[in-house]
Amino acid sequence: GCENYFENQVKRQYDKTIKAEISVGVIQQVPGLITKNSLVIALILFIGLSVTLMNKDPKELTPILSVFAVAGVRLSPAFNVIMTSLTSIRSQSYTLDTLYLKVKEIEKITAEEQLKKQKLELAKRFDTSFDQVSLVNVNYTYPGSEEPSLQDISFGLKKGESIGIIGKSGAGKTTLIDVILGLLQPDRGDIEVDGVSIYENLRSWQDLLGYIPQSIFLTEDSIERNIAFGVPDKLIDQERIARVLKMTELEELVTSLPQGIKTEVGERGVRLSGGQRQRIGIARALYHEREVLVLDEATSALDSQTESLITDAIKSLAGNKTLIIIAHRLSTIRHCDRLCLLEKGRIVKIGSYEEVVSEYESRYQSLNGSPQEVQS
Repeated sequence: GCENYFENQVKRQYDKTIKAEISVGVIQQVPGLITKNSLVIALILFIGLSVTLMNKDPKELTPILSVFAVAGVRLSPAFNVIMTSLTSIRSQSYTLDTLYLKVKEIEKITAEEQLKKQKLELAKRFDTSFDQVSLVNVNYTYPGSEEPSLQDISFGLKKGESIGIIGKSGAGKTTLIDVILGLLQPDRGDIEVDGVSIYENLRSWQDLLGYIPQSIFLTEDSIERNIAFGVPDKLIDQERIARVLKMTELEELVTSLPQGIKTEVGERGVRLSGGQRQRIGIARALYHEREVLVLDEATSALDSQTESLITDAIKSLAGNKTLIIIAHRLSTIRHCDRLCLLEKGRIVKIGSYEEVVSEYESRYQSLNGSPQEVQS
């Protein structure tokens, strides 16, 4: 949903490039023409005035004519260029006018269609105060695959609830998240918000989602712009920035930096630690006030201490945001209202933390000696 912001950024740079190229072209061509022609014209005027005002001998007309001849030769190319350009402009003016009118007509039609589309989308737009999200018999099979990746997935999630999704590698966790995000459309079944299919207005559903993956994407820009991702500087809400910094425990980091929130993070956030990048990802989702947060193994690559900080930040959102969490460690989802155990694309158990962990242990005894981690 941030395409317009980046398209405008590119367009501004493109416009600067075009203006620069025009300036260079003018500077290269005009001075030479002006200098040469000015010298020739000045010489002609000097000779002409000498003959008429100073009554020079007619025998001296020969050199004067020679000068005029030379001047004509010198002026001819420039005159030819001017005439060629005027002819070209005139010959192509009809095409240019026609194209211009067509473009303006298209813009008018597009604007009207866009307005109608926006009105239609607003009419179908999901309310942020929804009551429940429901997955109803969701099935999905990747193209070219014989085995389904998801089979009859059904569960409901009330607003403010949290659910943790666990399972061994290949269980279908990532596929399920991709379907929930609207990146994949199920072959059968549906996802509903208060009984309305998200596919009636997929963009509206995605506007409710905040996605926090294992590896956060950061642009080579400031912390502020990475949190308010896709928002122009003049529209960034500083109060909201301050609030999410506090919620994600980034205040101390920002305060310790010389340039504060304006500090550049480097390419892909190379100047920040893994935990700091993850917290910026959470802060980004919170800044945009997404109602449903989807965390795809968001802490699996972190050390225990950093993971604990991130987990605490996630816990603080419980009850305020609807959370869907794919877990690498069971400790990350201990606070969830419910857990969902997937196996070969099916739900084999959904319930409380104790119930699902007990089922997991009965099915998979190899937990590295501890039920604190699951394979992802």
